[in-house]
Amino acid sequence: MIEINNVTVNYKLASERIHSFKEYMISKLKRKIKYEYFHALKNVSLEVKAGEVFGLIGDNGAGKSTLLKVIARVLRPSTGRVRLHGRVFPLLELGAGFDMELTGRENIYLNSAILGFKKADVKSRFDHMVSFAGLEEFIDTPVRNYSTGMISRLGFAIATDIQPEVLIIDEVLSVGDADFQRRSGERIQKFCAGGTTVILVSHDLETIGKMCGRAGWLHHGEIKKIGAVSEVISDYEEFQ
Repeated sequence: MIEINNVTVNYKLASERIHSFKEYMISKLKRKIKYEYFHALKNVSLEVKAGEVFGLIGDNGAGKSTLLKVIARVLRPSTGRVRLHGRVFPLLELGAGFDMELTGRENIYLNSAILGFKKADVKSRFDHMVSFAGLEEFIDTPVRNYSTGMISRLGFAIATDIQPEVLIIDEVLSVGDADFQRRSGERIQKFCAGGTTVILVSHDLETIGKMCGRAGWLHHGEIKKIGAVSEVISDYEEFQ
């Protein structure tokens, strides 16, 4: 379902601190800017089979979120190739596509349109999304007045209201209160049982161990190990 071949992501960083756009342009015209390269991912290759739940683990800054953005086509790799066979629903930064000045109701239609849903389809599922997010009393309130948890719950409810072919999850199973975490976890498990291909990133190794069959360990932008989830977690914990 997902094929990643020799993917590298490099960021070009100015080696000197520049305090304004004017200073940047002057330095650039005079060719005085010196750059350094940060390698966020280095020749990463892996395959995820259809219907598989694949976990990604590693320390902060290991490149996990960068890899998910490459798979979701939010970020283009510097070199390498990604092949996807199916429609991808990324849960990377819940609520990132919301307009803070619009109400929750308006943002449901806006965010759903971004995900490719038709208005008539959204209308038929509207009440179900609002109920799952637990925002019946606040759905006509501007999102700028929502708490971070409320925004995350609404984003999750929109993105997971129908079963996707490929689901990418980056540390979003911890949003909301205990009841919402339970319901969101059950929804993900239902997708897994229904054949959805899932890539899950989490620092909660217990969650990775329970939900995933295989896992990959990223370390400083490189794949350290890919294999059975229990073996990968064991090696990662020994390395710590």
